[in-house]
Amino acid sequence: MRGQEQGGQNELSGTVHGPAVQAQTVYGGIHIQPPTTPHPPPRPPWQLPPPARITDRTAELRLLERQRRTSGHAGHHTLVAVSGLGGVGKTALALAWLHALRADFPDGQLYADLGAQSPSGPADPGEVIGRFLRALGVPAAQVPAGLAERAALYRSLTSELRLVVLLDDAASAAQVRPLVPGGTGVTAVTSRWRMPGLTVDGCHSVQLEPLGVDEAVELLAATLADDRVDAQPEQARALVELCAGLPLAVRVAGARLAARPRRGITTMVRALTAEHDRLEGLAIDGDHNVRAALDLTYQELPPEAARLYRLLGLHPGTEFGDAVAIAALARPDPGPGGAGAPPRPARPEPAAASPCAAEARALLDLLHEANLLTDAEEDRHRFHDLVRLHAAAKAVQDEPQWERAAALRRIADHYLATATAAEWAVDPQHRTLARDHGPGPVLTEEFSAGTEAALDWQERELPNLMAVLRLARTVFPTVTWQLADALWPLFLRRKFYAEWRAAHDEGLAAAEGLRDTVAQCRMLTSGGVGELGMGCHERALSMFERAARQFRADGDALGHARTLNYRGLAHQRLGRLDEAARYFTRAAEALPGVGDVRAGGLARLNLADVALTRRRPTEAARHATAAHATLRDAGDTYNAARASVLLGRAHLARDEPDLAESHLSPALTTLRAMSAAYETARTLHALAELAEHRADPTTARTHYTEALTLYGTAGRATSPDARTARSHLEALPEP
Repeated sequence: MRGQEQGGQNELSGTVHGPAVQAQTVYGGIHIQPPTTPHPPPRPPWQLPPPARITDRTAELRLLERQRRTSGHAGHHTLVAVSGLGGVGKTALALAWLHALRADFPDGQLYADLGAQSPSGPADPGEVIGRFLRALGVPAAQVPAGLAERAALYRSLTSELRLVVLLDDAASAAQVRPLVPGGTGVTAVTSRWRMPGLTVDGCHSVQLEPLGVDEAVELLAATLADDRVDAQPEQARALVELCAGLPLAVRVAGARLAARPRRGITTMVRALTAEHDRLEGLAIDGDHNVRAALDLTYQELPPEAARLYRLLGLHPGTEFGDAVAIAALARPDPGPGGAGAPPRPARPEPAAASPCAAEARALLDLLHEANLLTDAEEDRHRFHDLVRLHAAAKAVQDEPQWERAAALRRIADHYLATATAAEWAVDPQHRTLARDHGPGPVLTEEFSAGTEAALDWQERELPNLMAVLRLARTVFPTVTWQLADALWPLFLRRKFYAEWRAAHDEGLAAAEGLRDTVAQCRMLTSGGVGELGMGCHERALSMFERAARQFRADGDALGHARTLNYRGLAHQRLGRLDEAARYFTRAAEALPGVGDVRAGGLARLNLADVALTRRRPTEAARHATAAHATLRDAGDTYNAARASVLLGRAHLARDEPDLAESHLSPALTTLRAMSAAYETARTLHALAELAEHRADPTTARTHYTEALTLYGTAGRATSPDARTARSHLEALPEP
């Protein structure tokens, strides 16, 4: 090129290559920029990390693919968010899915760790887009400065591309939104937090749960890569159950075993069995650590949510309702004298009316969003086993001892007060002993639906009630025996015999430690009734006689008179009918005189039962009629129905079928409504015998079949009554 200036003219001749400036006069420097249109990248970016092994995530992969195809057919970009507990395998699932799509998305794969759990804080979306633009071929000098301009250029560049993007460990929907490309590609987001905010952007959510036992065993076998799982299958199952199906925990346990090829799986099972050491045992090489994974999520919680998380870690059961969280957060009322005054005696009040109810529910939602809680059913929540251990450890670490004790007492009092309210709703005739509560607040659930709802609550909460009862023995021993006492109507009607025995054994030990003889006698008599139901008649008699001696030593004439009934029942079950009748007769005579007319009616009911066994139906009818009248007047619907059944059986024995039916049918309706399985079975048994008496084998077969089902439900499938019903059913003519 040759340029020459002549008379104010600037001439340019020759061949020009590249940018050129032709000017008459130039002032200042000249800066030449390349064209603003970026060059296409020399090759597509393939940034995804290599895939990790996943075990049986077929259902989740199928769901992801179905969502992709649905969005693709509609011409939309596919956006999915995979959330779940730390270590559950979110990134592994996303990588397995996206790598499988490579042939369908030839324009590349972009990857960014958004650093929600990073010590330096979440990644800046603008910086991430900058990296993506450079990967797509935009020279660094042409990357715009602002987030909005970068996002606009990013969407423009990707609008015609078919690529996949993995945004790993996202902190929020706001962080993710600018990173979603244009076009019809796929973006997968992983996060320990649920991302409801992305729903408005058309995002599909996938909640990843821990592995089942079989799948976790398969992962353990793959990690070990030897024959130890095949050689010790039961121990392998025990190990993955201790890991609660969390893939990270299974891999860590497997890696520790893999490093010691001669060590059996049993050794690791023993090491992890102690709960307080389990999280420490699930760590290897510093960076693979279950506790550390949970710590990262915990550190992101707002202070009040972190506090609720810690306090819920004190809960001894596996799942809980909203009311437990409300009780855990509640603060004692200092009373009218202010903070320095002694607190007023705590009275039960509805949890739903507590001032902190709304706050507790909002914080529970937050813990769900962080995947630290999962849904058990409506308004019920569950900790993953390892998360529960982590929450309990954080409570010890971050909560003062007095605050832990106060929160645990509020939780225990919630269960005690609600179980007592249920007891009263079901069986108001049961002599409820005084309940001792802590400083409160004492928060209860309400039973607007009546008896059935109260029994259902006790049954649903029975695992929690038993866990609280056991834990309280060393810290709040009164709660132990009082909870056992409050469960009387559930045990009596639904026959949870194993829990009946365990609760009363714990309650008796607690009462003995307190030297509370009234409580001891209650545990002996109520527990003894359970022993009768289990067929342990000698043990029951021993318990009743011990209670009788204690009542006599305490000068309690009423208590001693009540043991006459109990001892009579034990002798009856032992086949000593004459001895049983003597005890029942003494009880029927003594109890009204010491103030318990209702218990005297129960003694007459027992005399009717003995008379029927002795084949004395007229005597049985006399006692049953008297018992029914007494119990009905006392408002004891349940036992009045039992008396009606005995009266119906007496009339049937006297060849009076119509009178028998007039008593049995109403009793069946009453007992069914109370979910009293065993007594309902006995009533159906009697109606089946009535149908046989009337030569109606079809009706008899129906009643015997249902009776046998209910005997089984009540844990009495092998009882003499059940055996008799089965033999009668088998003897019926074929239909």
